[in-house]
Amino acid sequence: MSCHDRYAQANRKRLSVLLAGAVALGFFVLFDLATGSSNLSLSEAFSALVQGPTSADISSVIIWDIRLPMTLTALFVGMALAVAGLQIQNITGNALASPSTLGITSAASFGAAIAIAMGMSVAGVLWLGSALMALIFAVAVSVAIYLLSQQRGMTPQTVILSGIVMNFFFMALQQLLVYWSSPEIAQLINGWTFGNLERSSWLSASVAGILTLVAVVYLVRHTWAITALTLGEERALSLGVPVKRLRIEAFFVSAVLIAGAVAFIGTIGFIGLVAPHLAKLLLGEDQRFLLPGTVLAGALLMTVSSVLAKCLSMGAILPVGIVTSLIGVPFLLILLLRQTAGERA
Repeated sequence: MSCHDRYAQANRKRLSVLLAGAVALGFFVLFDLATGSSNLSLSEAFSALVQGPTSADISSVIIWDIRLPMTLTALFVGMALAVAGLQIQNITGNALASPSTLGITSAASFGAAIAIAMGMSVAGVLWLGSALMALIFAVAVSVAIYLLSQQRGMTPQTVILSGIVMNFFFMALQQLLVYWSSPEIAQLINGWTFGNLERSSWLSASVAGILTLVAVVYLVRHTWAITALTLGEERALSLGVPVKRLRIEAFFVSAVLIAGAVAFIGTIGFIGLVAPHLAKLLLGEDQRFLLPGTVLAGALLMTVSSVLAKCLSMGAILPVGIVTSLIGVPFLLILLLRQTAGERA
């Protein structure tokens, strides 16, 4: 078999994986819509979805007014965090980098908490105030991480440790803010930091979806350059890739995605770490396949987490941020052990 035939066969396998992922995502989206206290079957959920938002049937009201905004928000937030995590790993060259391990999510969370505590709004819209403060802090920490990763002698482990320091720093600041706030504001901030899909709405789904679409369209245009960057900075420069500008733009795109995700439903951890690695495991490093694979993996992880959040807490919805952390913590431990074993070998 020639090299061309092997390459074509590998691409067919990758396309098959993407198709299987899309089918699985469609199933879990329907499963998430059916899961809840109303105990709808899959066929009833599908029928209510097909009937549309104008139907007076109680199942359609439940699906279109309550569950669909939550499911779509989970879907798009998962995509946004997964894409942000992939780009952070690409531009830092660090397999352990993610919005949560580098402290970017905690910084965005603290920024949004400040907006909540102060009642900040933009043009009279409260969520815009939270989103703006989350973006400012996410960009600031992203810039700090970028500058840190460019320093000579900085190993991937050192960058991760620096991110962990930032993570704990902003968590401490947020706890201090809660301590100083009134009981009502403290309760709002505490409830918001768990990452709760019950705050979802058509607005949150729309904004998260638009941000993700714009980011993916931008990154698709730069898949070749990003793939070259993952092969090494010197090689990318020799191929004419504007490495510095690409890194800055990708960091900014990641910060916007993180801020958009955090501003509505709170802190969601580890999706940006787990989803890219699952996609790499199945699809390899080629960004033409890795990017859509990461999008699907992030959406699938968040949708499955949403289903588990409903199933694990009878009569209520467990904050989805708790579920993603329970999935992500052992995954991070496995990655750390594998990387340590690889370095010793």
